[in-house]
Amino acid sequence: MLKLRARHNKHQAVWLVEPGVKVGRSAKNDLILDNPAVASLQFVIGVRGDRLVLKNRAPDNPLTVNGEPVEDRCAIREGDQIALGDLELEVIDPKKDLEQEMPVPSEWSLKANSAVMGGRVFPLEDVTLVGRSKECGIHLAAAHLSRRHAQLQVIDDLLYVKDLGSSNGTFLNGQKITESRVRRGDELRFDTLSFGVLGPADDLGKTTVRSTREVSSAVARQAAPRRPRPMDSEPRSPAAANARTRLESAPAFGETQVGPRYRGWVGGLVLITLVAAVMGVWLFQGS
Repeated sequence: MLKLRARHNKHQAVWLVEPGVKVGRSAKNDLILDNPAVASLQFVIGVRGDRLVLKNRAPDNPLTVNGEPVEDRCAIREGDQIALGDLELEVIDPKKDLEQEMPVPSEWSLKANSAVMGGRVFPLEDVTLVGRSKECGIHLAAAHLSRRHAQLQVIDDLLYVKDLGSSNGTFLNGQKITESRVRRGDELRFDTLSFGVLGPADDLGKTTVRSTREVSSAVARQAAPRRPRPMDSEPRSPAAANARTRLESAPAFGETQVGPRYRGWVGGLVLITLVAAVMGVWLFQGS
């Protein structure tokens, strides 16, 4: 048994069972496509055994099967691609689809801050659309949300958000943005719907690439000569202070160090000489 599924939203699908299925924008259809390019009843796929026939009920809206326009009807089979404007559908065999490699989710996710959503966590793939349309990876039925409100993309393990021209805006930490990088712990808001960002922290082990100006400044600082320390600066330790005192008190080269005893003997000799000179002068004057 085959299925008709939106290419960008695997959860938007319908089984192709007898007698057939209706596809269009109206809620009465088996597969509802909320897209301006789709009519209220766009087409019907009749099912009879293994035979599938597509009948276009709104020829004024361009519809193609494998790139060929269909104004009336045509046979379809597994693997065919049906396009309505920017909306693409495909006919698949679910058994074969399960055998294909499933996309590996990224390490990033959004956690709803609203109590109404019960703290629901939305894992992010490499590219995730957020909006009111059912074709979005994060489908939120909020009246003020645009059909395709924003896009989340993981590039080299880093998360980026891009507003897709929404009516009520995309906000990062309270600031309205058009496109920006998002980090773990940030608050991301689409109109009034707020989410916390869960994901890996910035890898500090990665090499940081400096700008040319930063490199030039670092080289200049390393090449600048160091200023000599002033000789009269304070010593760093008592041992250094004692060594400096001994150095300053030492005699200059060629000078003789005079000890205390030697200085006392010389002084006495000078005193005796002066006394003898005074007495000699006195005796000479008396005679």
